[in-house]
Amino acid sequence: MEVVHTPVLLQECLNLLCPRENPPQGKAVMVDGTLGEGGHTEAFLTRYRNLTVAGVDADPVMLERAKTRLSGFSSRVMFFNTWSDTFFSEYPDNLPSPELILCDLGISLFHYERSGRGFSFRAGEPLDMRLDSSFPESAADIVNKRSENELADIIFQYGEERYSRRIAAKIVLRRKGAPFKVASDLAECVYSAVPPAYRHGKIHPATRTFQALRIAVNRELDRLPRILEKGFSVLSEGGLFGVITFHSLEDRIVKNYFRNLGRNCTCPPEMPICKCGGRPKAELITKKAVKPTEEEKAVNPPSRSARLRVIKKLFCGENSNA
Repeated sequence: MEVVHTPVLLQECLNLLCPRENPPQGKAVMVDGTLGEGGHTEAFLTRYRNLTVAGVDADPVMLERAKTRLSGFSSRVMFFNTWSDTFFSEYPDNLPSPELILCDLGISLFHYERSGRGFSFRAGEPLDMRLDSSFPESAADIVNKRSENELADIIFQYGEERYSRRIAAKIVLRRKGAPFKVASDLAECVYSAVPPAYRHGKIHPATRTFQALRIAVNRELDRLPRILEKGFSVLSEGGLFGVITFHSLEDRIVKNYFRNLGRNCTCPPEMPICKCGGRPKAELITKKAVKPTEEEKAVNPPSRSARLRVIKKLFCGENSNA
């Protein structure tokens, strides 16, 4: 199989997410919550011979590619075609609590270059962007049916695009003539909507708009808090949880959630009496987000915005079922 995607922060993940030699349950299980092409999982299975991995991915195409890549580890890897928040919510009874959880929240380069679903603004592909084809709303549905205000809010909130109002207005004007069908048409529309000076920056002016639509289509930011909460709940005591993010909205959610788990009191602010015992539920293994080296960014440009945060579960609180 030709590998398209290069896993980011790979050595940092291997070094920070290290399974115990003698796990309490006798079996070291790792959940790769965003399996993709299986790059991270392949490296973990190669380095840690006592590890079994549960690989989770919502995209059946990616899951099949990972199965091919990881065929040499067939006795040590299991595959689950579902979203990671659903997997953690319905964690299999016959699977020990995981020692390690890793979630790489980025989109595989395969999706941009080979999926044919309109993730790349450079291609004349159908404007879809769904990781799960059963989702009722594609990127084209959002672009062609949402109101101008809704579009502007999506582009601003999920893409942090300062020209969101201008872009939304231009989209609505253009779709009156004909609906948007392919990704390159939308990219050209965004390009024409922004000021001339903005068209020649470090990134294509449509980058943030396409990011916003992808997030909205796949409900990524809605899903993330559930991934963190449910993932931490099934993590074994003493287990490690790592998350790789690629933009500030994701990183802020992860940073705040992990930081709250590390506080002495984790009760909600409205609770008048502390019921958690005043003990932190987790230790921050990474005090600050780990960033890629200059060498990695040079070799693998998509890694430039990656951030890794890792925590260690200290004890099982009342809301944990680990």
